Amino acid sequence: MNARTEPASAGSDAIARPPLVRELLLVAGLFLVYKFGRQLATGHTGEAFHNAHRVWDFERAVHLPGEGAVQSLLVHGDGLVHLANTYYAAVHFPATAAFLIWLYLRRPAHYVRARRMLAAVTAAALALHLLFPLAPPRMLAATGLVDTARLYGPSVYGDPATDSLSNQFAAMPSLHFGWALMVAVGLIVATRSRWRWLWLAHPLLTLLVIVGTANHYWLDAIVAAALLGLALATIPVAHRTATTAGRVHGTLVPAQRDEQALVGAGR
Repeated sequence: MNARTEPASAGSDAIARPPLVRELLLVAGLFLVYKFGRQLATGHTGEAFHNAHRVWDFERAVHLPGEGAVQSLLVHGDGLVHLANTYYAAVHFPATAAFLIWLYLRRPAHYVRARRMLAAVTAAALALHLLFPLAPPRMLAATGLVDTARLYGPSVYGDPATDSLSNQFAAMPSLHFGWALMVAVGLIVATRSRWRWLWLAHPLLTLLVIVGTANHYWLDAIVAAALLGLALATIPVAHRTATTAGRVHGTLVPAQRDEQALVGAGR
């Protein structure tokens, strides 16, 4: 996460940075809502499979690439498919948490907006999970895809009939992809390294993983990206951060320049 610009002075960062205890409670609450809120959509198995057929047929009607093409590349070797399953299971939460922590410590002018976008995208996703329960392609026989996590491991899901810890019929949108894209966009905007565009590898890898492991359809990622775009366009930077964190002796400091770039990125 190297950046060419230096963070703002300690004094201005201290003003812009929200109280730590409050932020820990807010972010912890967000993760708990994500983890357990999806269970509200359980008990809609028939509707979830009906919607899955509709999504699959729609993708074929608009000539989206077949998800099977990605899976066939993964299953050529046990090592590659195992790595993909591990990426799906182990990277999602830690990468997002690390992103928020880094922004809070090093780019507080960007942190508040990123946290708001994360909350907005997650809330919209949970609403869609309730309104449009969707069985993932690994459960739909018509796709011809296999459950790579069950066959090759590791798996984060149990038997759908007995799994009480997660709702496996909440495929749309893919928050794995939505959060990964948000992390990449946030780091590109908040840094100035010539290599910062390489952060796009994270959502790209995530997209290939969620599709290749048959946990999501292409359309799940498209909807997640649309939700993030809407959040970028509608959620402004907090006025308190803009007016107090960016001036030292009447001149603009990098924190405010970064903030202005973030505003421009959301338009």
